[in-house]
Amino acid sequence: MAVFYKEKLTPDASGVRFYLMDNILEYLENTAALYGDKTAFIYPGMDISFGVLDRKARILGSMLISGDHILPVRTGEAVAFYMEKNVEALVCMFGTVYANGFYSFIDVRQPSDRAFKVLSLLDPALIITDDENEEALRAMAGIDIMSSRIVNINNIMSTISDKAPDDAALQDRRREFYDTLPLYVNFTSGSTGTPKGVVVGHRSVIDFITVFTDTFGIDSSDTLANQAPFDFDVSVKDIYSGIFTGATVCLIPRPYFTNPTVLMDYICDNDVTTVIWAVSAMCFVSIMNALDYRTPEKLDKIMFSGEIMPVKQLNKWKKYLPFATYVNLYGPTEITCNCTYHILDREYEKDELLPIGIPFRNEKVFLLDDNDMIVSDPGIEGEICVAGSCLALGYYKDPEKTAQVFTDNPVNKAFEERIYRTGDLGMYLEDGSLVYTSRKDFQIKHMGQRVELGEIEVSAMSLNDVSRACCLYDEKRQKLILFYSGGMDKEDVNEELKKKLPPYMIPQKTIPLDDFPMNKNGKIDRNALKELI
Repeated sequence: MAVFYKEKLTPDASGVRFYLMDNILEYLENTAALYGDKTAFIYPGMDISFGVLDRKARILGSMLISGDHILPVRTGEAVAFYMEKNVEALVCMFGTVYANGFYSFIDVRQPSDRAFKVLSLLDPALIITDDENEEALRAMAGIDIMSSRIVNINNIMSTISDKAPDDAALQDRRREFYDTLPLYVNFTSGSTGTPKGVVVGHRSVIDFITVFTDTFGIDSSDTLANQAPFDFDVSVKDIYSGIFTGATVCLIPRPYFTNPTVLMDYICDNDVTTVIWAVSAMCFVSIMNALDYRTPEKLDKIMFSGEIMPVKQLNKWKKYLPFATYVNLYGPTEITCNCTYHILDREYEKDELLPIGIPFRNEKVFLLDDNDMIVSDPGIEGEICVAGSCLALGYYKDPEKTAQVFTDNPVNKAFEERIYRTGDLGMYLEDGSLVYTSRKDFQIKHMGQRVELGEIEVSAMSLNDVSRACCLYDEKRQKLILFYSGGMDKEDVNEELKKKLPPYMIPQKTIPLDDFPMNKNGKIDRNALKELI
């Protein structure tokens, strides 16, 4: 959607001038002008104001344009981050964007060979790391071809401390900008064994965040608690909601989600009003009885997404915070965070599905059946499809995969209408509510993360003594089940997979087979395998 702002500096004869926002940096620039001294981001032991964030990002952007003390970044080039989130990382993120580059955070917990696959695909102009992760990065097999691009964030921050931004260079680089330039690339599980990079542009984030903050009344009086790492798109809602509205964002260190008392102290001490979390994080708090220890009384907006929220755990939150607004959000990475929402306005039974609700403004959400016909009747499943400015630009350097799921709307014969086919199945209830029911393919949500079962299979079949593999997901028990044939002991299979896959993709059960059951088409009979679970 178009976002217009009243020009403050050079009004025309009528006293009012409007311009169309097209660059996400205008969020930061406008907010820094309004709330320059206000705290933008907090991290334990470190915080930064909107004004200082913008100034430091401009300095780094100038350096990246000129190549002063650092490798240059051209318009449309990538900068990779191999480190955990923190305040200084945000300075470098926005500095990258000032150079018309885009950023991509690499999960440091994943095996090094998988991380190198991501970096090789991304081929970044620069890889920013920190003291904690630099040694592991430089020890990564094959990284020697990129070693000259590695820079420690401490060196960056010390270099910019005594510089000033080059406004002329920044202005020249801004002239090269257009609103479908990439802003970030987030990597998700890929069925071929190589993670997929979802490319999201400026226009899509502006379109979504402007509506999102307006829908839920997020403003400069709010304090958000950011749970998600920066390689997970849930963090986009935290970062840019704060940048747009002037709200303060508290970055929660990952280890806090293993220590419920430390977590609740951090949230309460910072007077957090808003959480936009993955369901798994919500459940951690309720299962660990963290709200018994300390209840964040200022918390009045509680939103969750990523997988189905258990009503039992939701009710634990509502017991302690009965007057908060609870929102179930839905949407894959490819549509920029979320495309639907449901404000919980009643009590739900434990076996009831929470609706995913209605589309956000300026987003079209609809169901298609197997014959590409619109589904509108209650109780009939269809694939959830989405259209609008929210759509990602596609998958990085993967036009074939992009063309498979970013397609023309088969129902619209009048003009070209690009849609994203989510692969998720949904249906309408009698009251018109939309609910998510399951996956159309073998891509699932597990432990709050999106997992391609095919990637687990490819990794297993890459082992020397494994000839064939098939992975299923037991939704009832929320377990990954791996079947394989070959001479390898299942304990050895598990140990080898730990070297190849992140923890959330390690099967909870591994079953060796002499032979796989086959269907009439010569493919593994997955239904027959389900009988063996």
